[in-house]
Amino acid sequence: MPLRGSAISGLLSQRRVIPLLAALALAIAFLVPAPAGVPQTTMHAGALAFFTIGLWATGAMPEHVTALVFMTLAVLLKIAPPGVAFAGFEATAMWLVFGGIIIGTVMQRTGLGERLAVAILPLFGASYTRALIGVAAVAVALAFVMPSTMGRIVLLMPIILSLADRMGFVEGRPGRTGMAVTLAIVSFMVPCTILPANVPNMVLVGAAESLHGVTLTYGQYLKLHFPVTGLLKAVCIVAAARFAFPDRPIPPPPLPARGPMSGDERKLAVLLAVALGFWVTDFLHGINAGWIGLAAGVTCLLPGMNLLPAPAFAKEVNFSSTLYVAGILGLGTLVAQSGVGALVSGGLLSVLPLQPGADFANYLSLTASAGLLALATTFPGVPAVMTPLAPDLAAASGLPLLTVLMTQVVGFSTVILPYQAPPIVVALQLARVRMGQAARVTLLVLVPTVLVLVPLSYLWWRLLGYFP
Repeated sequence: MPLRGSAISGLLSQRRVIPLLAALALAIAFLVPAPAGVPQTTMHAGALAFFTIGLWATGAMPEHVTALVFMTLAVLLKIAPPGVAFAGFEATAMWLVFGGIIIGTVMQRTGLGERLAVAILPLFGASYTRALIGVAAVAVALAFVMPSTMGRIVLLMPIILSLADRMGFVEGRPGRTGMAVTLAIVSFMVPCTILPANVPNMVLVGAAESLHGVTLTYGQYLKLHFPVTGLLKAVCIVAAARFAFPDRPIPPPPLPARGPMSGDERKLAVLLAVALGFWVTDFLHGINAGWIGLAAGVTCLLPGMNLLPAPAFAKEVNFSSTLYVAGILGLGTLVAQSGVGALVSGGLLSVLPLQPGADFANYLSLTASAGLLALATTFPGVPAVMTPLAPDLAAASGLPLLTVLMTQVVGFSTVILPYQAPPIVVALQLARVRMGQAARVTLLVLVPTVLVLVPLSYLWWRLLGYFP
């Protein structure tokens, strides 16, 4: 009898119940007829997307297993062709993760990560709070000179993890998680307010110019968004990470005098300097950050470099991270190509209470719609879906077209759950941090964002003349 009770208890555990319920919901949604005018394939794609997002959000299964389940079901149920289901493997972001994992592993093996961490430790001080502020400051400063969010994360994460080690924050300690999550979230959210520093920004700028003839300048964009949506949000992120993951550093033992860099350290330092040079100058050569990161990672494996021997590569490289990122990117492709994104946006717009003269209410409705749309499309999909609708939204609200376009930034810079932003997913995988842990910070940041930053941003925009 106890065995039977134990078995029932195990069956009803959260990790079993949630996948069962999600699978049941998927089956029901798959069988329900589509509404008039909506293709059945769009409903099937939406059901699969909801199923996958639910598993990721609850952490009911390992993230890479959920990704594999998504890709398998998409093909088996003929919801999407293999080219869509496995589109993540063609995306540069996945290969940047792969290269970044190799670089991070080599930085630990050679000791270069610890050497850099020791060099910057005096700047951060021995305080955990100062360390979090320092992590955020470095992430923001680098965003002004390095356009690629993925590249910034791949470059900084191994150094920040080595710094955490020096402060006594070994793997599993809250302080280590707090530092990694701060880097991940600040690296995406704040650069949304710096024109060339994030993908959604550039999608918005390109679509606004090509579709509506609206040209945005660097200074105009920065002045409008950075003071409130950027800088003040960075403060909120640091405070939320400090609250969610309280910890105290352990004074490290005194380091023995470090000699000159080893041969392997010098090789890796030169390789990273070359990669950084290519990342910073991508506007000149046009090489995607993903291919630069992959090239740097592959170079570490070459026989002449021998920075990561084959046995160490097989043992230490975490392939589950690449599967997870491929799944996230494949889901985004499915949502975009199946019509789910357009269906969700159309539903949102049909219920928006837009009316001329109600500027604040219109502003809240538009920013909220952008933020909620990202739950289905992820953030890069928000400007692609909403920018073509901007003239209709401007006519319905009575707001200038430019103001309507800019409300998207407030929306896609507000992360509700980490899966919405692929760069955050990449950072969490590099740091081996679970998405649920990062969600504690994003949800904490959501509260002051909605209650304080969004209204304050409205007042700032009105002061700048963006409302009639």
